[in-house]
Amino acid sequence: MTDKYAVIGNPVAHSKSPQIHKLFAGQTGRDISYEAILAPLDGFAATIGRLRKEGYKGCNVTVPFKEHAFQLNIDGITISHSEDVDNAKAANTLKFSDGKIEAENTDGVGLVRDLEQNLGVDLTGKRLLLMGAGGAARGVLLPLRRALRRTDANITIANRTVDRARHLAKGTNVSICSYEELAGKSFDIVINATSSGLSDEMPPLPTDIFAPGALAYDMMYGRETPFMKFAHEQGAQVADGLGMLVEQAAESFYIWCGELPDTRLVMVKLREKA
Repeated sequence: MTDKYAVIGNPVAHSKSPQIHKLFAGQTGRDISYEAILAPLDGFAATIGRLRKEGYKGCNVTVPFKEHAFQLNIDGITISHSEDVDNAKAANTLKFSDGKIEAENTDGVGLVRDLEQNLGVDLTGKRLLLMGAGGAARGVLLPLRRALRRTDANITIANRTVDRARHLAKGTNVSICSYEELAGKSFDIVINATSSGLSDEMPPLPTDIFAPGALAYDMMYGRETPFMKFAHEQGAQVADGLGMLVEQAAESFYIWCGELPDTRLVMVKLREKA
């Protein structure tokens, strides 16, 4: 019997998740279906309720519903949150079982795996700058902190609104600053978790922000953003977020199916079709 899964968003037609999970299923021999479902902006909980009644085993959640997934409340259903979900105040993966929904956030795990396993980055002692203090930054901060504690590295959050960065870093040893305060500082890894690429804007970074051999990582994928172009011009190594996308999907697949697929083969196929 085919196990049914989906990704829920608005918009959602652009999502690569159905393609990715089809490749995962073919690779692992799993009998699953996976579709993109457009939910009304005011109908996320109703959509989840419908999918459960129709026998779906789980779903991914994309914008603008990740915070809705964190706040999900359905009568008679026990909803459990992982530590990553509670810290991010957002979920991107739901697993359905009788009378229960398990909520997980796999974005941060996907980012760390992409950095360490796919890009071969040794985080030991690295200075990492995370740009942004919105949902994308919240979703990856705790897994990044875990990785950095393990490798004795350190992290700084820069945001246009410093109070938002301060709120995000509250209770941690993460440093915060404005973009203006980055002058004279340099980092080994600079991660763009802002939405600047969507509007072709460039975060106000100083030209000396990249240490020798630094990596510039943009969570966007599919095209060169102004941040990526700037990093190229400054001599930094550059990576987009496709690897993070595939790795977070792989972690979702593992949560549902108990098997971790080979992500590198999937990334090769997606790059070939880009």
